[in-house]
Amino acid sequence: MSSPDRRAPHVAVVGGGVSGLAAAHRLRTLLGPSARITVLEQRDRLGGVLRTVDLAGTPFDVGAEAFLARRPEVPALLDELGLAGLRVHPGRATATIRAGGRTVGLPAGTLLGVPTSRARLDDVLSATGLDAVRAEPSRALRWEPGSDVALGGLLRERFGDEVADRVADPLLGGVYAGRVDTLGLRATVPALAAALDAGAESLTAAATAGADATPAPPRPPAGTPADGVPPSLTSPDGPPGRVSGGAAPPQVAAGPVFGAVRGGYRVLLSALADAAGAEIRPGTTVRSLERRPDGWRLVLGPVPEPEVLDADAVVLAVPAPALRRLLEPVVPAGASAVAGVELASSVVVALAYRAADVTAMPPTSGCLIAADEPLSVKGVTHSSTKWGHLAPDATDDLVRLRVSMGRFGEAATLQVDDDELVRRARADLRILDGIDAEPVAVHVQRWGGGLPQYGVGHLDRVAALESAVAGVPGLAVAGSALHGVGVPACVGTARSAAERIAAGLTATGTAARP
Repeated sequence: MSSPDRRAPHVAVVGGGVSGLAAAHRLRTLLGPSARITVLEQRDRLGGVLRTVDLAGTPFDVGAEAFLARRPEVPALLDELGLAGLRVHPGRATATIRAGGRTVGLPAGTLLGVPTSRARLDDVLSATGLDAVRAEPSRALRWEPGSDVALGGLLRERFGDEVADRVADPLLGGVYAGRVDTLGLRATVPALAAALDAGAESLTAAATAGADATPAPPRPPAGTPADGVPPSLTSPDGPPGRVSGGAAPPQVAAGPVFGAVRGGYRVLLSALADAAGAEIRPGTTVRSLERRPDGWRLVLGPVPEPEVLDADAVVLAVPAPALRRLLEPVVPAGASAVAGVELASSVVVALAYRAADVTAMPPTSGCLIAADEPLSVKGVTHSSTKWGHLAPDATDDLVRLRVSMGRFGEAATLQVDDDELVRRARADLRILDGIDAEPVAVHVQRWGGGLPQYGVGHLDRVAALESAVAGVPGLAVAGSALHGVGVPACVGTARSAAERIAAGLTATGTAARP
C-alpha cells in the first residue's frame, strides 16, 4: 500500500514491442495498481517484430517463431501470466543446410559454425576447404587479448572462404539477418573470444575449448532472424555476464532447448498488455524527450499539432535509430554510443499447401542456405513438421512453412513487390523441397530495419550507452539492440529497466513499494 504522502507515479514506456510491454508489466508489478503507466507505440499495432497472422485459418507467427526455453525469462513470464499450459516445444525433426549445391545435415562439431577438433565437415566443404581446416591448428596464431574483430575475416584468414560462407554465415545469419563478415566476434561467439584471450594456440583449439566449456549446443532451427537461435552458447541470447542493469547472467536450465506459444506470440503480447493495465496509445510518435526538474516531458504527434506528455520516468524500448534520436538532447554520450548500431532488413513469406501437394518435401524441420548458394532465400522452416501443434490433421489437412529472405546489406534486393518475393520463394522451394504446387494461402511480412547488427565493438557500445543512461535518474533503456536479439534477452532487458525505474521512484519518494 502506498504511503499517504506519496502520489502515484507516472511512467512513460516508449515502444510497444515485447520489450516495452514486458517493461510495462514489470512496472505494474513493482509499482502497484495506483501507478499510471503509458505505452506509446508509433505503429498502429503492438508487438514490434513479433507478429501472428491467420494463415489459412490458423495462428501463425511471421516474426520470431521460437524462444530459447533454457533461459528463464520467457517460461517465467508465461507462468506469471497464467499461460504455462500454452508452451510447446519442437518435435524431433532435424534441420539441414544447403551448401555446395547439396542439401545435407547440419555439420556436427562446430561452435556456431567455427570448426572444433571434432568438426565433421565432409558434406559441406570441398577437398580444398577440408584441407584448409585440417591445416589450421599447425599455423601460428597472433591474438591480442581483449581485442575484437569481424568474425568473418578471422574465419577466412584461418580456414578459407568455405567455412565462412557455407557453415558460419548461415548459422549466424539465422540469428541476426547479418553477414558473418560484419558481425563482431565478442558479441556473437563470446566463448571463442574467451578461449583466444586465455591463450589458445589456434582457432580450432579455441573453438574446441569454447565448446567444452559450454552446455551441449542446440541445433539451430532453420528459419528467420529472431527465431530464438542463441547468439552465443556461453550465455544464450547475449554475451556472458552482461545483462542490462548489472544483473547476474541468466542461468541455462536443462530440458527442451526451444519453445513457442500455442496460438502464436499474439497470445503473449495480449496477456502482457492486459496485465500491465497501461494506457496504450498506438499510432503515436514520440518526437522528442526533455529533462525537467520534476521529471520528463515527451513531445508527441505531428509537428503542426504537438502534444505534451509529462512523466516521472521514462523507459525507452525502441530500435537503435529512434533511441539515438531521443537520447541526443538529454544523454548525448548515450546517443553517440548507440549510433554505431546498424540494422538489417528481412522478409518472411509464409505459405500453406494441401498436404497431398507437398509429398516430396523432406521430413526435416527446415533448411539453412549457405551464403554462396545461387538462391534468393536464406532459410526455410517446415513449420508443420517442426511444431506438432501445426501438423496437418483431420480438420485441417494443410502444411505450413515459412521462407526468409534478406541479409545485412541486401535491402535493395527486397525492394520489389510482394508478387515477386513470392515468385522467388516458390522458385527456391522447387529446388529445395520439390514443391511445385500453388499454395492455398500466402502472407508476405516485411521487416524493414527489423534486426540490430552486433558488429565489432558492440559490447563496448552497449557498455557506454548503459553507463551514460545510468547517470540520469528516471531513465532506462531496453530492447534487442543491447544484449541479444532473442525474445528472452529482450524480456531480460525490459525487467532490468523496470526494476531500475521502480527503485529510483521509491528512493526519491515518488512512489512507495506496493
